[in-house]
Amino acid sequence: MRGSLFTLVKIAVSLGLIVYLLGVNFPRIWELVSNANPFYLLLALLLYLAAITVGNLKWQILLEAQELRVPFLSLLAFTFVGLFFGNVLPSNVGSDVVRAYDLARHTAEPEKAAISVLVDRLVGLLAFFAAALVMALLAMFVVGADVGLDQVVVAITLAFGVLLLGFSLLLSRRLTRRGAFIFDLPVLAAFKPTAKRVFYALQVYRRSYSALFQGLLISISVVVITSLVQYAISEALGLGVSPFYFFLFNPLIAFVLVVPISVNGIGLKEAAFVFFLGLVGVPQASAVAISLVLHAVIVLSSLPGGLIWWQKRELKPAQS
Repeated sequence: MRGSLFTLVKIAVSLGLIVYLLGVNFPRIWELVSNANPFYLLLALLLYLAAITVGNLKWQILLEAQELRVPFLSLLAFTFVGLFFGNVLPSNVGSDVVRAYDLARHTAEPEKAAISVLVDRLVGLLAFFAAALVMALLAMFVVGADVGLDQVVVAITLAFGVLLLGFSLLLSRRLTRRGAFIFDLPVLAAFKPTAKRVFYALQVYRRSYSALFQGLLISISVVVITSLVQYAISEALGLGVSPFYFFLFNPLIAFVLVVPISVNGIGLKEAAFVFFLGLVGVPQASAVAISLVLHAVIVLSSLPGGLIWWQKRELKPAQS
């Protein structure tokens, strides 16, 4: 009941923000989108697909640290299916759940699969938050600190600190061992073997510095590529916005979207684009148009996952 209510609230937030932002200057938004340059739109789509592919390499490296050898194309298929469901279901974690499920079925190692997806997500967030913090500080010098960016810096610093602390505690051997007694309770005793496997899967990353470092570098490269996606969309709309501003604000927009108050970031993403790009003089209608086209690119890039999922469904009866 509570989950359904929260979903309804998220839908209401998304609809409310979209209706408000489209009402700002809908004729201008439609004019920009309908006259978009198809070459740059295709470039944006290809760049986004490249970002997905590069990000998938990080997952493979983290899996190899667990001594799980999974073909790159298989992982890419799991990623696309996850993205498809993540864009269909009104949830920000749907894609990760699907990825972990598919990998667990493929490897018969559910604990390692779940931990790899968790660490993959955390490493990605650490990289994005670090980039957001650096860019927020840089933005204060570029556009001034009197526009609310100082509050953004404080929020990012706190979030980055909490995430870093949480990741450290997750890998803490001492803390885990101190809390292990709860699995001696009769009610939880049945989960003790699973908890042990989860513990050992996590501990692998305590000594996998190379894998974690490579993961951070790959995540930063994803930030760069997705910034180029936004720039390509801006060029498609003929806006002439400097690419520097997309490198500046992309991590900050991504930080805002971590807040789970809308359906897949719809509405919230548009509001974030309006706020941040507005700081450098981009009109509201132009910022909303960029965000809407970006959402279309994200949805289009997830469609291969639907085809892969459907193909798997078709193969099951034939194999049985």
